[in-house]
Amino acid sequence: MPLLLDLEPLRSNLDYRRLYAGFTLSNVGSQLAVVAIGLQVYELTRSTAAVGLVGLFALVPLVIMGLYGGTLVDHFDRRVVGLAAQSVAFVVSLLCALQAWLGNTEVWVLYVLVAAWNAAFAVSSPARTSIYPRILRRDQLPAANALSVFAMNASMTVGPLLAGVLVDVGGFRTAYTVDAVITTAALWGLARLPSLPPEPVDGVEGRGTGRRAPGPRSVLDGFAFLATRPNVRMTFVADIAAMVLAQPRVLFPAAGALIFGGGATTVGALSAAGAVGGIGAMFFSGRLGSVHRQGLAIVVSVAGWGAAIAGLGAAMLLAGEVLTRGQALWVGLFAMAVAGGADSVSAVFRTTILQSATPDHLRGRLQGVFIVVVAGGPRLGDLIGGFVAEHAGEGLTAVLGGAACVAAIVVLARVQPGFLRYDARHPTP
Repeated sequence: MPLLLDLEPLRSNLDYRRLYAGFTLSNVGSQLAVVAIGLQVYELTRSTAAVGLVGLFALVPLVIMGLYGGTLVDHFDRRVVGLAAQSVAFVVSLLCALQAWLGNTEVWVLYVLVAAWNAAFAVSSPARTSIYPRILRRDQLPAANALSVFAMNASMTVGPLLAGVLVDVGGFRTAYTVDAVITTAALWGLARLPSLPPEPVDGVEGRGTGRRAPGPRSVLDGFAFLATRPNVRMTFVADIAAMVLAQPRVLFPAAGALIFGGGATTVGALSAAGAVGGIGAMFFSGRLGSVHRQGLAIVVSVAGWGAAIAGLGAAMLLAGEVLTRGQALWVGLFAMAVAGGADSVSAVFRTTILQSATPDHLRGRLQGVFIVVVAGGPRLGDLIGGFVAEHAGEGLTAVLGGAACVAAIVVLARVQPGFLRYDARHPTP
């Protein structure tokens, strides 16, 4: 088993290689557009609150279409669903470029485009993730998920940096145009796939009586499955514990302005440190495929995330007291890098369990729930962290949040001991 990032899925599977290349480039464009939209909203309004509303306009369609989109993925050809959703995202990218070229001055236009793009993403993401188990062997899924997490962290580093350069050099028109162009890569990757209709259910194929039509009852079927499958359920609960109890990003502005110093540069460095840690962890992820106790690995990773966030809080509390601001910042950056690495390892195994232990006819719906958890958890964590910080201070908030995360995952592991015994060689939901 290699030590470095396992490239076997890329080497052996042409369909996966095209899909991976297409979405890696498209994700860079998406991260570029996220930063550009925030900058344009602020330029139009000069209001941080207006920028904050971007998150609300993103979250609502993510939740709605994440749940409903999963039923579409389970009911129709996954290639077709993915192509349709990604085509909508491409049209939205074109409209973003068009409004910039036309000199738009109305912020509501940007809010509508954000909502439309996130609705498309909430469908395309579960479609893509549900495709992987159909084109790859089960033993290749950990490597494929490590490659996906590596690409996502890389896009979260490259995309914002590219946005800053393009907006400074050519303005919003250039930034959005580049996003639209590279978004076509994902369309290319999906278009070259073979047809991927739903697998038979109870001897009935496709849209027969063995598979409920898309709608609210179909969504509830996914939740009913989740309620009775403790191992799959724990992958969601573990992530909620990490993102809700120990989400640090709401603390970064105060860290830059008051605690570590450095302003926006420090905020950017703290954000990038997590992505860099994730890239580093995935670069040396070759042996993750040999880990069979994947539930135990998730518990350890979530505990590592919590401990690292507590370390960030300790650096904040010690800044200007025991440590100089510069020294404390380096400790904080190291803590965020460790946190990013732990979160990336957790993401690999959570996704692998979800793909391996969930029946094919429910994968889309469970991936839709996954999108809701991934999108909603950090935003709820921001809300809780901001409220606690107002009363306890940023440093203590991070320490308490990190400790609460560690305590929560330990309690969850004791309540659900079967999760610690989960064996990837015999995946049971």
